[in-house]
Amino acid sequence: MQILRYETYKRNLANTEKATQTIQQNLDEQVLEIIRAVQKRGDEAALAYTKKFDKADISSLPVSEEEWNNAFNRIKTEQPALFEALTAAAENIRQYQQKTKEDGFQFSPQPGIRLGQKITPLDRVGVYVPGGKASYPSTVLMDVIPAIVAGVEQVVITTPPRPDGSLDPAVLTAAKIAGATGVYKIGGAQAVAALAYGTECLPKVDKIVGPGNAFVARAKKWVFGDVAIDMIAGPSEICAFADNTVPSSYVAADLLSQAEHAEDATSICVTTDADYAEEVQKEVERQIPLLERAEIIRESIQANGKIIICDDEEQAIELINSIAPEHLQLMGENAEDQVEKIKHAGAIFIGPYSSEPLGDYFAGPNHTLPTNGTARFSSPLGVYDFMKKSSTIHYSKERLLDYADTIITIAEAEGLTAHANAIRIRKENNHASS
Repeated sequence: MQILRYETYKRNLANTEKATQTIQQNLDEQVLEIIRAVQKRGDEAALAYTKKFDKADISSLPVSEEEWNNAFNRIKTEQPALFEALTAAAENIRQYQQKTKEDGFQFSPQPGIRLGQKITPLDRVGVYVPGGKASYPSTVLMDVIPAIVAGVEQVVITTPPRPDGSLDPAVLTAAKIAGATGVYKIGGAQAVAALAYGTECLPKVDKIVGPGNAFVARAKKWVFGDVAIDMIAGPSEICAFADNTVPSSYVAADLLSQAEHAEDATSICVTTDADYAEEVQKEVERQIPLLERAEIIRESIQANGKIIICDDEEQAIELINSIAPEHLQLMGENAEDQVEKIKHAGAIFIGPYSSEPLGDYFAGPNHTLPTNGTARFSSPLGVYDFMKKSSTIHYSKERLLDYADTIITIAEAEGLTAHANAIRIRKENNHASS
């Protein structure tokens, strides 16, 4: 794991961003080809890509009720501890998401005027759940439950099948616990295209949410506008700000917890103590061989693992805000005071015992978070992502006539005389009848 001074890290960052842009341009050609094929050939293309990329030769995309129920009953009876853990996590997520649900409002600034906001859930949502290197029942809970709390009537899941055509029973169990209405065996850019445009068996949705690999992220970018998306998620990120009051083993373990997601995950430790930086580096090296996914972790840490030494806390906070990390752990003795200084982060974990996996699995706040610096303008997935707002406006005849000349003046200043006429005709009609 590389140790860098603040100035060196900032210089290297610009070169990394240029390389990322080139990779994305190369991906786009493949992604657009997949999207067009699914638009044109529907299920046929979706099944062909599933065979090509997932090595699963299946004849249909939907998970049958029998398969779904068998998976649920299998986990419930054979793995009761997992079933209870998923159920408990689901309840925590529901409780938290209920707190974020907004209500509409109405108010009357003057007699005869009533203004308001009507909040309505989306009709149909598609949730992408990653597969491949790992299974993610936690993502099912995190992404489906907010939609259900919002009142979405149809919440369908797409997730890549295993080579034998099956899905992980834990994923299917989580889908039933969360309240999903359907599950489909399809992943990658082809799943995004199928959700965005519909196929013979998969209905077109209003919004696509959920993390995925680079193909999924670029596909979401290209279908945006034809369908809504939550965000364009990149590789997983963690940034830990720590000092020598925190055991270096805690910091190392948390950094490695994100490195195991994939080779392109990013793990960063920020500190103001050069000696402590070396302790963390040694601890990272000690722990890697002990972990099951050591090969993936090693590649991730070598490519993207960094320990950045800052001159003081002020510089460290400035750096963290410029990174705008997906997961931020404030672990040192001043953690509580530092929270207010953080402007940009997807989720903030406060104190040495608020380890990042707590947020991934159990606490309640969502683990689908903005990455690649988009925490500067984006929020975690929540109930608000599955609801839309409509303005409501009611003016009585008397109030409209009071402000008719004002509205006409603005309309005519913009050269939109038909707008002005829509108001004038009401004004003149009421003058004629009085």
